[in-house]
Amino acid sequence: MGTALSGKSRVVRRVVAACLWSLGGLAAAQPSPVPEAKTPRVLTEPAVRSPKALGAATLAVARAGQRLVAVGERGTVLLSDDAGATWRQAQVPVQATLTAVQFINQRTGWAGGHLGVILRSDDAGETWVKQLDGVKAAEAVAAAAKGNTDERAQRTARRFVEEGPDKPFFDIHFSDEQHGVAVGAYNLAFTTRDGGRTWTPSLHNLPNPKNLHLYGVRLVGSNVYIAGEQGLLLKSEDGGASFRTLPSPYKGSFFGLLAARSGTLFAYGLRGTVVRSVDQGASWEKLETGVPVSISAAVELDRAELVLLSQTGDLLTSRDDGLSFSKSAPVGGPLPAAGLAPADGQHLVLASLRGMRRQTNP
Repeated sequence: MGTALSGKSRVVRRVVAACLWSLGGLAAAQPSPVPEAKTPRVLTEPAVRSPKALGAATLAVARAGQRLVAVGERGTVLLSDDAGATWRQAQVPVQATLTAVQFINQRTGWAGGHLGVILRSDDAGETWVKQLDGVKAAEAVAAAAKGNTDERAQRTARRFVEEGPDKPFFDIHFSDEQHGVAVGAYNLAFTTRDGGRTWTPSLHNLPNPKNLHLYGVRLVGSNVYIAGEQGLLLKSEDGGASFRTLPSPYKGSFFGLLAARSGTLFAYGLRGTVVRSVDQGASWEKLETGVPVSISAAVELDRAELVLLSQTGDLLTSRDDGLSFSKSAPVGGPLPAAGLAPADGQHLVLASLRGMRRQTNP
């Protein structure tokens, strides 16, 4: 990884640092049998409902029709029906920190986060059902490795079972109500073709021998794009069945992807880095953003405006498909920002370590 962290990855490390583990010292030899991983309490008990949740650290926010849904630490999910002016807490079945959220329509959406958690909501975020956690994920990886003669696959399966449900998802994205991909730490990757009723490990399909973190994923038709550590850019042209490495103009970490309606693809990350591709990832150009800190989120507004969010809360707006950006500082001063969504025609909402903030669209 680079020397700086995006707002999202920094929050992930601070809030539940124990979720991140080290690969150093893992033995290559066949280990002795290990007991079945126990399910942590935070995966079986609902998030605590408290007025303090309104000030909790939030990591991502998305639109569900006219509603805003934000997710964050200890299973916190916040809902707003007045464009971010006020918020209330939703019912969530886990206490694991949530790092990503997306709604495919005004009612159906998914959230992912620590300990391999993936949740689904069919009532615009009011209530959630757990579809996957790290225990089930480890079992799925082990089952997929049975009969596989590949040594790496066998080693990965043993590691998942030994280490238990410790790996976080960093991003989740669906192209429709059935097809989705979730990615996370140390090459963690799962796909679904049935709306999340079943999740299938796809980490063995990725050309990522160093098990680099996967921070961002976007589905565009049958193409799947993944961005991660050390300039990693991957593409699948068959819905995630196989992947290849894309040429990368940057060797630092990418923290997310934005697929604009124009067809242009953007990857963003450390030190204000943004790269742009107009040929579906075949080639990339590096853009000048004018900010020295990491980019943590990006959205496209209804008027085809692109807005990037820096980890200090600066907003970078482009009205020419990313060829140039204008910067505006956050109202109220800098803040450790992690997520961004349009609230209405005049406002944006920012997810941050200090809770939610609304401000006028520059």
